Amino acid sequence: MRYEMWKKERFILLFLVMAVIAGFVGCSGETVVTAEEKKQDEAIPVEVTKVIKGNVSAYFTGTASLEAENEAKVVAKTSGVVEQIFVEEGDKIKKDQVLAQLDDDKLSLDLAEAEARLKQLEKEFNRTQELHQKSIISTEIYDRAKSEFEMQKTKVDLARLMKNYSAIRAPIDGVISGRLVKVGNMVPQNEPCFQIADFDPLLAILYAPEKELKKLQKNQKALLEVDALPNEEFASTILRISPVVDPQTGTFKVTVAVTDPEGKLKPGMFARVRIVHDVHGDTLLLPKDAVLTEGNESVVFLVKN
Repeated sequence: MRYEMWKKERFILLFLVMAVIAGFVGCSGETVVTAEEKKQDEAIPVEVTKVIKGNVSAYFTGTASLEAENEAKVVAKTSGVVEQIFVEEGDKIKKDQVLAQLDDDKLSLDLAEAEARLKQLEKEFNRTQELHQKSIISTEIYDRAKSEFEMQKTKVDLARLMKNYSAIRAPIDGVISGRLVKVGNMVPQNEPCFQIADFDPLLAILYAPEKELKKLQKNQKALLEVDALPNEEFASTILRISPVVDPQTGTFKVTVAVTDPEGKLKPGMFARVRIVHDVHGDTLLLPKDAVLTEGNESVVFLVKN
């Protein structure tokens, strides 16, 4: 009886142990499957793009300073005290526009005196001419009267010119880049009074290494950027190229004309210029991020199907 009960208990215990082991194995197997599935779910996402055909440009990039094409110092052509100033720095002006007026009282008196003297000599010359035609006076007297009359006409023209010079005028179109006088200043003859810069076109002056001499040519297109105006590009064109290489620097001068219809750029600005000198058409194009480096080689991954 006891033996049968012990045997029965032993069988039940063995069954329980096997059930526990089977349950553990079952749970362990379930964990492994979940980890594999999780590993598959954590695959790195990628972006794909299509390879396209287009143009690839080769270009030279250099730094430059901006300059005005034409600059002029406006000098006083006669001496005098500045009575009025009609323009200020930054004003756009036209050629022959009056920028300032000098005191012209003395010049006006000189002109009036010269004109009065001319009228007197004209009358004397007319009378002398009549007498000479009648052979009443000699040719010598007639020639002297004629000479004095002609000389006085020249003096009147000079006096009128000096009076006109009292109005200081612009020699070129442009922008007033500097005002050098004030109202009340005594200005000597040939004294600089204004500075004018013509911004049309504005020039970018850069120096390229001699190896670029054969690549760069007149009328090639370029793009210009300045730090003061980020994210903006200005269309440009090579205006001229110096044929001489500086032996000390090994560079040659390149002058680029900049298109700036809104007048955003100013002389003296630091700029970067990118000149396109070669274009390759029908070339396969893809983003830089798609190109990977393995050792010394550049590779890309292709998606099949």
